[in-house]
Parts: sequence; C-alpha cells; structure tokens
Amino acid sequence: MLGIVPQRGVRTPDWWILRTMQDRSLTRFAWLSVAAALLTMGIKLVAWRLTGSVGLLSDALESLVNLGAAFMAVMMLWLAAQPPDSGHEYGHDKAEYFASGFEGLLIFVAGGLILAAAVPKLLHPGAIERAGLGLALTAGASVINFVVARVLMKAGQRHDSVTLRADAQHLITDVWTSAGVIVAVALVAWTGWLVLDPLIAIVVAIHILWTGFRLLRESTAGLMDAAWPDEDRAALDRALYPFQADGVGFHAVRTRRAARRRFASFHVLVPGEWSVQRGHDLLEKIEAAVNKELPHTVVFTHLEPIEDPVSYDDIDLDREKG
Repeated sequence: MLGIVPQRGVRTPDWWILRTMQDRSLTRFAWLSVAAALLTMGIKLVAWRLTGSVGLLSDALESLVNLGAAFMAVMMLWLAAQPPDSGHEYGHDKAEYFASGFEGLLIFVAGGLILAAAVPKLLHPGAIERAGLGLALTAGASVINFVVARVLMKAGQRHDSVTLRADAQHLITDVWTSAGVIVAVALVAWTGWLVLDPLIAIVVAIHILWTGFRLLRESTAGLMDAAWPDEDRAALDRALYPFQADGVGFHAVRTRRAARRRFASFHVLVPGEWSVQRGHDLLEKIEAAVNKELPHTVVFTHLEPIEDPVSYDDIDLDREKG
C-alpha cells in the first residue's frame, strides 16, 4: 500500500505530523552531542596546554571532529524530518547518510593532523609537564562522552536513527582513545620513556583513520541503495512465509534502505481467476504483515497470475524485451 505523498496545497497527513514530532526529538539529541563536544574539546585542549603531550593533543583533535560531526547531524536530521514534496516524493531520509559520510571525512582530516603532530615528536620527544592534572581533566571529559554516548545509542536504537547510532559509536571510540592516551601518558610520567607519547598518538591516528573509512563505507552503501542486511531479509522471509503456505508465490524480491526507512518490492503470484478485490485484500494483508515484522517499511507489490509463463519472465530490473 503506497503512502500518501503531500503535494502543494494539500494538508500534511496526521501520520507525517506525528513523525515530524518524533524527528524533532532526534534533533534535540543531536544538540546534546554538540554541547558535549564543545565541553570535552575545551577540557582536552586545557589538558594538552598544561602537559604539552602530543597524545593529549590527538585526543583533543578527535573531539574537534566530534563537534563538526554533531553540527552536521543536527542539519541532516532536520532535513530528513522534512515531509515528501513534489521534488522529493520519497522523502529526505537519505540525508542522514551525508551526516555519517561527512563525519568520516572529518575523521580522516583529524587523523592526518595527529600524524603531522606526532611524527616530529617521535624524532624529537619532549617532556610532559603536570601529567596528573592533565590526565584527570581528560578522564573527566571521557566520562562525559561515555554518558552522552549511552543516551544517543539508546535514542538511536529506539528511533532507528543511523545518524544518532553513528554519533554514539564515534563517542564510544573517543572514550577508548582517551583511555589509551591516559595509559600512555601515565607510563611516560612513570618510566620517563618520552617516545611512548608520540607512539600512542600515531596508534590513535591509525585507529581514527580506520573509523573514518568504516563510516564512509557505510554511508556509501546507503547512498548506493545496498540491499538489506541478512537479519532484515530473514525478517521479510518470515513475514511472507505464511502466505506461501497458502499457495501464494513471490519472486523478483528487491530491497534497499534510506536511513530508518526500508523499501521492499516484489511480485505476488495468485490464481488468475481471482477478482481484483480479492487480490487487493491479499496485498493489504501482506503489506501489514511486513510492516509488523519490519516497521518503517514501504512495500511495492505487483500482482501476477500464477498460471501465466510470462509472469516468471518478468523479473528483471529493466523490463525491456530484446
């Protein structure tokens, strides 16, 4: 059953008003991420200035990435919340992928800056001052990131938001990065091995670059209309199985996803003697079953007679006959 697409001069449906209210709550979570990034970046920059540690500088630069990503998340969640219009009849959900892709690019920039700062220090290590105070500040910033990450992850899972989940995963990565930096700086202060500081910064940079690559890969897959993951496809099969047991056939099943919204299309094979009304009633039941198993799914169906051989030939994406 196709959803209603608001057009010019037509009242926005109540279901879209409800969704817009939910999306605004997601934007508030993104603003929480902005506030946390500003606070933790300030704390970590103070820690770096106090100690002179390139490891702590790398940690502060990653928080700068968090800030840019959080601002991008706010903008893209706002855009994704806009209702379909005459120019974007499928909605704006894919805007969320731009947020995760932008975050990936920022991470690459941060990784490069960290390497640029760490390599000279590797050749000419410098002493670390007031390590205890600097580490205490960094640990406090990590606690803030951990708490905010848990809040964002729960909200992302509850609302099925790829942007909030990506932001939460990045913050958790930041927590682990900070933990590694804290251990390294503490070891430098204890052992006097100054080379440990730039070494851990280089390790952090490599880890950050891998995180950026993973985010870019995920956002690219979404923009390229990648098929559903195995668990979602298995859920679709579970929804369709009861109808197959009643003699209904399915083929030409295709799936894609736009952030939280899923799209599925398939052909439904029924006896040719069925009336239009009976076929329509079946499609309504099928689409309801799919949405019960997989919320936020738009289902496109094509009804075909099960006895006609032409039905089984008409399965290609492009329906041109050579």
